[in-house]
Amino acid sequence: MNQTIIARSEIDNELSKRQIDLDPAGYFVIYLDREGGLICAKHYTNIINDQGLAADPETGEVIACKGGVERTATTVFTGRTAKEICVKIVEQTQPVPLTMLDHAAYLGREFMRAENALVSGEEYVQD
Repeated sequence: MNQTIIARSEIDNELSKRQIDLDPAGYFVIYLDREGGLICAKHYTNIINDQGLAADPETGEVIACKGGVERTATTVFTGRTAKEICVKIVEQTQPVPLTMLDHAAYLGREFMRAENALVSGEEYVQD
């Protein structure tokens, strides 16, 4: 494998380990609808508790990262391209369901990864 690609991969892997603050406006679960040719993003609301953890706004229960309680998405966004879904979320939805620039940048990266996987047929797993 090309040294430049390895170096980029190592940079991204290391950056994925950093601490990030949770967006009080909620979080997104991104997946592909291959049959429909769509990138999909379910948006869930949350609150941030005193410990800095995401919690269900109705129950106050901490939301587990893996598995756990089934929640109902507030909104489901879809687009055929990363740009289309980003425009729907950031430009066509009021209020915008995210409040942090790092969250918006993360979503843009993930939507590009999802689009590439949709086009190439590769598996997509949200980072």
